[in-house]
Amino acid sequence: MSRTGKKPVAVPAGVTAAIADGQLSVKGPKGTLSLPLADEVTYSIEEGSIAVKPANDSKRARAFWGMQRTLIANLITGVTEGFSKKLLITGVGYRANAQGKTLKLQLGYSHDVDFAVPEGIEIKTPDNTTVEISGIDKQKVGQVAAEIRRWRKPEPYKGKGIKYAGEFIFRKEGKKK
Repeated sequence: MSRTGKKPVAVPAGVTAAIADGQLSVKGPKGTLSLPLADEVTYSIEEGSIAVKPANDSKRARAFWGMQRTLIANLITGVTEGFSKKLLITGVGYRANAQGKTLKLQLGYSHDVDFAVPEGIEIKTPDNTTVEISGIDKQKVGQVAAEIRRWRKPEPYKGKGIKYAGEFIFRKEGKKK
């Protein structure tokens, strides 16, 4: 039994949810998101909540149960509050600058890295060493943050690179004489 799956997802005021054509669509103040529904799970929209139950007793249905409930909760959080990630850039001469739909990164390469911002994502740079990524789709926000971080992962000796805010970088001791 999934403890997560048992709890219905509350639908706050100002958010509408509808099931049509094998998709759950959620509309809120920040926008509209949809989720393809899994056949192994049954969905029901009741007064102010969405309930998820496994369609049968198969192992696959039980596996999908809690995950589908979490995905629905992420849709509702996305259209009401949105999601954000913060990246910190460490290193001499490493900096970032958001210019319209492009993020310009200087990361110690012989050239600047121009990162095209995807549709539905907003990137801000409050200062040269901080990048704030926000949007309504949790998966897309996390994917964009991972793609930006991939350009220069933090290294363990000096800690230079792009890291998530709150991430701990395990530091290693340098070479001894």
